[in-house]
Amino acid sequence: MSTPAQLPFEQMNVLQLAPGLRTLQSRGAVHRVRTAEGEEAWLVTGHAWVRQLLDDDRLGRSHPDPEAAAKDSGSALLAGLLGDFATDHARLRALLEPHFSPERMLALRPYVEKLTGQLLDGLAGQKPPVDLRQALALSLPIQVMCEWLGVPQEDKDRFGGWTQDAANVGDPVKSKQGLGELFGYCRQLVADKRRNPGDDVISRICATEGINDNEVIGLTALLLFGGYETTVARIGTCVLLLLANSEQWQALQRDPGLIPGAVEETLRMSMPNPHNGGMPRYALTDFEIDGVTIRTGDFVLLNIIAANHDETAFADPGRVDITRDTTGGLMFGHGAHHCVGATLARMQLQVVLTQLVARFPTMRPAVGVEELRLRHNTLIGGLIQLPVTW
Repeated sequence: MSTPAQLPFEQMNVLQLAPGLRTLQSRGAVHRVRTAEGEEAWLVTGHAWVRQLLDDDRLGRSHPDPEAAAKDSGSALLAGLLGDFATDHARLRALLEPHFSPERMLALRPYVEKLTGQLLDGLAGQKPPVDLRQALALSLPIQVMCEWLGVPQEDKDRFGGWTQDAANVGDPVKSKQGLGELFGYCRQLVADKRRNPGDDVISRICATEGINDNEVIGLTALLLFGGYETTVARIGTCVLLLLANSEQWQALQRDPGLIPGAVEETLRMSMPNPHNGGMPRYALTDFEIDGVTIRTGDFVLLNIIAANHDETAFADPGRVDITRDTTGGLMFGHGAHHCVGATLARMQLQVVLTQLVARFPTMRPAVGVEELRLRHNTLIGGLIQLPVTW
């Protein structure tokens, strides 16, 4: 058997698939790899297989024998966030889905539009070059989450720091401490909502029949983490993909009706994660992937980034094409594990692009793309900074 490929592969360019990952993908759909923690795993890169396995009950988030589970910072963080819900996923979704309904998102959109406008007013008042990540991407999602969930805006900097600490893959002690602080804050917040309910998500979840405080606390922490860190990373890379492909940026100016498609295409191409791993799963039984036998308990990584760059699913996958049919894209997972917050993330990205294109038609990167770097110390990744000029 050949030596397992070592993760992570070097990300030479923040907008392109890591060359090592591309090479691996060209050789087949599943590969033996060694994680950064030194554990052996199966890395699945083929679109059809990743799509199938995201919604396959032969894989689970929990190892059949937890003591024997591969050590993995991503799995540890997910386990800490999901808690008891890891074994009751259907109930988790059923509790959350009503709060992400199209009607709820429509009601929230004017707030997102107003806030984006205010942040861009601040951007316009600065002398370029300006770091768009600092001026917009870091601020918008956290304030939106506060408004939507019912978190006091004055607390945003506190829990923003905790979510960043929780996502730290280089320091497990810091990650555990961040999670602890986040859960402690959520415990106090839920107690406040029980006493003084408002018109917000946490209050509405609290009012759900049959739910206990620990479950509300877990859901609140999950929403704060998932809705903040991931959206910060997505805003940065989605905007950069368009600014770095000026003909696509100009096409949006000519026809703003292309913005929803631009969001989908840049989400497909977005690579905020420099770790080259994937969604962590454990085999719950023996089965085959593309002729390779997976054994019960094996660690399996479903690489959505590679799957979205599989040329068998998307022609010329490295080219930005905002008119592309992205049906089948796995930007937010698939099936039972499709991200419940996808509608909120999409809405924020659509608002951001709509206003940026209208107000900053000459915006462009202030440095070469090759000078930009990804954050390596966090599970989510994303750009360290995005200097722009106009």
